[in-house]
Formats: sequence, C-alpha cells, structure tokens
Amino acid sequence: MAKQAKRTKSWTGDTTATHALADAVKLVKANANAKFDESIEIAVNLGVDPRHADQQVRGVVALPSGTGRDVRVAVIAKDAKAAEATAAGADVVGAEDLVERIQGGFMDFDRVIATPDMMALVGRLGKVLGPRGLMPNPRVGTVTPNVGQAVKDAKGGSIEFRTEKTGIIHAGIGKASFTEEALEINVKAMIDALNKAKPSGAKGTYIKKISLSSTMGPGFKIDGGSVGA
Repeated sequence: MAKQAKRTKSWTGDTTATHALADAVKLVKANANAKFDESIEIAVNLGVDPRHADQQVRGVVALPSGTGRDVRVAVIAKDAKAAEATAAGADVVGAEDLVERIQGGFMDFDRVIATPDMMALVGRLGKVLGPRGLMPNPRVGTVTPNVGQAVKDAKGGSIEFRTEKTGIIHAGIGKASFTEEALEINVKAMIDALNKAKPSGAKGTYIKKISLSSTMGPGFKIDGGSVGA
C-alpha cells in the first residue's frame, strides 16, 4: 500500500477538469511512471443502451500509429487460405485440428480469424470464444476470405471495439513510450470510428464522456470538441 500511496502522491494534473486532447495526452504520459511501458487506454461513455439491438456499437479500427503490442493471431482456414494466412504472419493456423485444440483448452492467441467456409466448424467454439470476445464476426472483419489482409491488419494495429453493458467502450490505443503525436492520432482515429459506428437507435448525446489513462496512472477527461466528438 505504501508504494501505491507514493505513486499517487507523484501524480500531477487536474483529474476533475476537462482537457484538450493534446493536454490530456501530455498529462497521461507524465503520470505513466511505472517500471514498465504502460498501455494507454481510452474509455468512452456512449449515450446508448446495448440491451437494445438497434443501440449496440461494435466495429474495428485501424490505429495509424499501431498498438505497441504483439497481437497473436489464430486463423481457422484450410488449403490455399491456410497457406495465405501463414505467409501473412499468423501465429497458429489450422482447420478441424485447430478447432479441436481450442475446444481442449488452447487459448494462446488474441484474435481469431476464419474464412466463411469454416464457420460451421467455428460455430462449435461459441461457448469458448464468445465470453472472451474472440468469436469471429464478419462485422469486424474476422470472418473473411481475405485472411492474409486480415492477419496483416491485426498485426499492424487493427483493434476491435464493442460496448459493455453500461454503454462504455474501453480500448488500448498505444503505449506510454509513443510520442504525443502518435497517441493523439490514434485517439482521433478511435473517435472517428465510433462516430461512423453510431447506431440508428442512438438518441440525444451520442459521445457523452471521453477519458484517457495509463495502466497504473490516473484518468483525464478529454474535451469532445478537440477530437471531433
């Protein structure tokens, strides 16, 4: 507890005020003083109720500056598409054999991509992958015949997002070691993707609150006007 108290005492900046994006990024980086390269995370409160089908927000965004982390990609495909996935850098590739491994407890991956013809097999994994948010879905580009490009996108900084039960989107948009400009670009890309994914059932204010924080640091509110919200 003493170490945590010492850390919080070293924090700087007003966590109750609303800051322009550039200022919020500077504050988050200044307070990311752990002994490892902290992840920078964004939280966006949306004016939606995910319990209603026409108010669910889900999609994918390619972060221009990347994520700063090594994404392990599993691809469920066969024959030429399996070879394409391997050539693109997929970490594990298979068909029936991979499905059986996953059913047996293998979970050494962060993203699962599948070709459309394999979805009958993938359907068996719903109870395993669904609760972890890893089930392939055409809406976010993880069910696609273009597996090579999907693997490259995942490895290059493409991330999925979806609303939680409370209408909040959480996502990692970089690392504390990123430059301020790189983080700002990623935040703007994230907000732009959320605006494009605005559901038809959303009423009133869509993006209600945006905050940015590091893994071990405090959160800072961002003025929506500074990011096009």
